Parts: sequence; C-alpha cells; structure tokens
Amino acid sequence: MNEITTIRPSTPKDWETDQEVRWCPGCGDYAILKAVQRTMPEIGATPENTVFVSGIGCSSRFPYYMETYGFHTIHGRAPAVATGVKLANPDLDVWIITGDGDGLSIGGNHTMHLLRRNLNCQVLLFNNEIYGLTKGQYSPTSREGTRSPSTPFGSVDHPAKPCAFALGAGGRFIARGIDVNKNLPAVLKAAHAHQGTAFVEIFQNCIVYNADVFAPFVDKANAGHQLWVEHGKPLIFAGGTKGLALDVQRLTLKVVDIVDGDVSGVVVHDQTNRGLAHMLVEMPFGPFPMALGVIYDDPAPTFESAVVAQNVAASEGKVADLQKLVSKGQTWQVEKEPRAE
Repeated sequence: MNEITTIRPSTPKDWETDQEVRWCPGCGDYAILKAVQRTMPEIGATPENTVFVSGIGCSSRFPYYMETYGFHTIHGRAPAVATGVKLANPDLDVWIITGDGDGLSIGGNHTMHLLRRNLNCQVLLFNNEIYGLTKGQYSPTSREGTRSPSTPFGSVDHPAKPCAFALGAGGRFIARGIDVNKNLPAVLKAAHAHQGTAFVEIFQNCIVYNADVFAPFVDKANAGHQLWVEHGKPLIFAGGTKGLALDVQRLTLKVVDIVDGDVSGVVVHDQTNRGLAHMLVEMPFGPFPMALGVIYDDPAPTFESAVVAQNVAASEGKVADLQKLVSKGQTWQVEKEPRAE
C-alpha cells in the first residue's frame, strides 16, 4: 500500500545557510535578507526550485546566505546569467540581486535588455547611492555634491533614477521599498506574483560610507514624507493631511492639502497607468514625498515563453537525427592512403 507523504511547508529557517553573514554591522542588507527569507515560505517557494543570481558588490554576497541554488557571477552580468538559467529551465524561480553600481553602471546595458525582453524573474536592486565594497566611490545614483574618495570636491554627475530607468527600458513592474520597513515583504510578494521582469528598488543604508542618506524619509520622525501607493486608493501621505492632485494645465502632479478628509480632488492610484508611474518616480523629493510600494504593474507575455513556443513550432513534425544534421550540405570522406614502401 502506497503512503502519501505530506510535504511540510518551509519556514524562514529553511532558507538560511550555514555561512557566516559577512556585512558591516548595521548594514541594511541584513534586514533585506531577513525579509526575503520570511517571504519565501509565504509565496510557497521551494529551495530546490529557486535560484539567486548576483553580480559584484556588497549585495552580491546574497546567494551564499540563501539555501537555494545560486550563482555569484561577474560585475554587471547577473541579468545575462539569469537569462541563461531561465531559458534552460523556465520552471525555475529566478531572483537577481544587484546594486546601484553593479546594475546601473557596468551592468546598465544588461539590465536594460533584461527589462525590455521581459524575462520572468525578480530584480532586487539595493540602492545605497555609493560603492560600498570598493570603499566608497560615488555611484550612478550618488547625488550631486557627494564627497567620496573618488570625488573629494563633490560629485558633479547628475544621478540616475533606477525606477525611471527601468520604466524607460520597457519594464512592466516597478516598485520601491525600504530595507527596514515592515512593508518590504508585501512588495516582494507582489513582485513574485507578477509574470515578467519585476524591478524592485530597495533603499538600503550603507552605515560606513553613506550613512543615513535616506533619513529625510526613512526615519520615524520623517515617515510623513513616505507615500505608500496602493492600487485603487487615493495618493495621500503625511497622516492623511496631504495628497497628490493633477495639475491639468501643466499635466503634472501637485501637492494639495486635505481638509476634513475630503479626497475628491486627489488622484487615485492606478498601477496599470504608465504615465502616472512616470510622474510618481520622477517626483523630486522635498517638494514631493517619496513614492513607495507597487508603482506600476502591467503584465505582458514573457521572453522565455516566446522562446519556448518558437522552439516547439520549429521542431513540430521533425525527428531528431544527428547523423542527418552532420551530413547536411557538402561532406567529404577521408580515406587512409596506402603507405608507400
């Protein structure tokens, strides 16, 4: 008599490895790691069907600490390796771990093509606005005036906006989170549920080289500057006292006061609206809040599904014959000549 073995659901502990986690004390990467490990059981993932792929940087140590398959690849090339993994086995659940330098500088070209192709995977971009592993050089997201070993007089570069870059490259899922925020697992779950490339920018504190750069909206005292968007809900923040309305003359967003709870003039978030997503990720912080959560989610057919369908169509009605393939076209038969005496 056959007995049915009940598969025990995993726990966060099942996703931890025996490797010593080696980040600087106080690094935001610890919080992200724990958030991911907590999320895995909740989305029904299994370690044997999960792959973490990283490039180079502090964040790229991530695969060592996840009890899954993993690749610690070369600088900026994680999207290329992840694409190969997904095409080889489309059933695998692929996560890409990268940083603002790894993913937007040397890896910017690979990230762009991953997004436009729409490979079904999750990209977690840890943004600390600095190169941490190589001792504090300014990165593509560092703000103008950032002083670092490579810019002692202050950076004059205009910084890249990761989510704006992802949208411009054709990304179909754009979200933001904060390393230590309780809402991060919910963002990760939404990213995993999306069919296609899910791009998540995570604001991550580098305690050594760029400490508290996000404090103006991350600290508890400044939580009123966070705008957590939710599909179908009005875009309100600051404890419900402020909201975002549409400036119809300039076709831009503007901050308005909410009086007596009246939100009739406030824009309702539509995560399928690409134009609204662009406005939200381009808002300058200070005059505007920081938009967080799922900003854009509009699925489209995935790259690997198109490749698989193409291969099936190309092989339909054909029989695999290696000898026939080798003999195709011009061939020569080499015969051994008689040996001269």
